[in-house]
Amino acid sequence: MNTEAFFAPCPRGLEAALAAELRALNAADVSVADGGVGFAGTLDLVYHANLESRIASRILWRVGQGRYRNEDELYALVRDIDWPRLFKVERTLRVDVAATRSPLQSLEFATLKIKDAVCDRFRDVAGVRPSIDKQRPEVRVHAFLAERDATLYVDTSGEALFKRGYRREADLAPLRENLAAGIVALSEWTPGMPFLDPMCGSGTIAIEAALIAADRAPGLRRSFGFQKLGWYDGPTWQRIHQRAHNRVRPHSGAATIHASDVDARTIELCRRNLAEAGVAQWIEIVRADLLERSAPAPQGVLIANPPYGVRLESDAALAAFYPKLGDALKRAFAGWTASIMSGDARLPKLIGLKASRRTPLWNGALECRLYRFEIVAGRHLRVKADGTTVQQ
Repeated sequence: MNTEAFFAPCPRGLEAALAAELRALNAADVSVADGGVGFAGTLDLVYHANLESRIASRILWRVGQGRYRNEDELYALVRDIDWPRLFKVERTLRVDVAATRSPLQSLEFATLKIKDAVCDRFRDVAGVRPSIDKQRPEVRVHAFLAERDATLYVDTSGEALFKRGYRREADLAPLRENLAAGIVALSEWTPGMPFLDPMCGSGTIAIEAALIAADRAPGLRRSFGFQKLGWYDGPTWQRIHQRAHNRVRPHSGAATIHASDVDARTIELCRRNLAEAGVAQWIEIVRADLLERSAPAPQGVLIANPPYGVRLESDAALAAFYPKLGDALKRAFAGWTASIMSGDARLPKLIGLKASRRTPLWNGALECRLYRFEIVAGRHLRVKADGTTVQQ
């Protein structure tokens, strides 16, 4: 089979982790870009990447690329692509356009020109045009317009890959599943190590850890856009899917993944999500306040996405919470490694602990940091009212 080019967008800050994941799937020519990873492989790689990637948002297949200076040249570039070879005219279509320093004045008009070019190519060949469906399209075409170059992709994923199919409900500010999986990867936790999310909310971080522990492919329970494309091979996909299903490990022994939250309704929501994800046996969940609870093991990995910014009513509440969080970690979690997600740059001072690593991450449009703390017994910093620090 021919080698094809692909691009996998992901949450910003997780590009290196996604690149490692794609290399493990035998992707070639892996190259990190801002907001995603380019790679190459045969079309069979599309099946594996969509099924197995925990971090990618989509798998985009590059189907055309060239120079343009205006809308007419963009139309000609798109119309030259053999779209009827890629999918049937009966498939419904959606076109999305993103641009960086494009000379075109209107992205809306550029989207219309691309849509017309695709549809006109079909009309030339079949005498009919595909229908447009912006809500639930069967085929999605993505165009990326740079200053001089346009790149056309067909989306092989369909719905975004972070939609695993297990989260029916969510709390007010949920992490997307692929961001949660990326945070687990950055924490360097491995299955078998004690794991705790003490502010679990809807349970996404703990569920992603359990899916890793069970070696369950994140796309095992959903469908994909490639199933609507012309080259889709049903028997090949069924074999790949069945192999992934067969390797899922059943849970045995005591749970090493732990989750807790102070809110009873949140705990109930989390329990429903655990059951929906099929990992309830992998996770021990209890109602507990992080500021008061004990560690479930002498050593382990703690990951928390505590309230910050939009999730707290006031800066005063935030300023009061983080010192208490630092005290709780020092009191009960010596020997643990803590990875704390926050959109507030004051966290390192307020928490009274020295971060060994700070990784920039984006939670949607919100810039955050993932702070890593090695929790050791002994003295730690306390922030005074004037902003200075002292050891205690």
